[in-house]
Amino acid sequence: MIIYNVTTNIHESVHDQWMIWMQHKHIPEMLATGKFTSARMVRVLIEEEMGGTTYSVQFTTDSKETLEKYYLEDAPKLREEALQFFGDKMLSFRTELELISEH
Repeated sequence: MIIYNVTTNIHESVHDQWMIWMQHKHIPEMLATGKFTSARMVRVLIEEEMGGTTYSVQFTTDSKETLEKYYLEDAPKLREEALQFFGDKMLSFRTELELISEH
């Protein structure tokens, strides 16, 4: 299993709008691509010097190949929408993780 992790720091001025957009539009659209089987959203428990609140959204997928298909077929459109709505009020970075074991 591959976990596609998107960590985002969101500015206080757009926090509530971003949270609604994430939970009711963006995450459902990501799942609707058919490339992810589940998503989990968590708040990162750290105080950022730059302010804002940081979240991690973890999307699970079956393989690196499926994730690559997402990058090619869906990512540009979905990322562009986030930039249009939130621009420089949002800072994101992405990490690919491979599940080794669960205990």
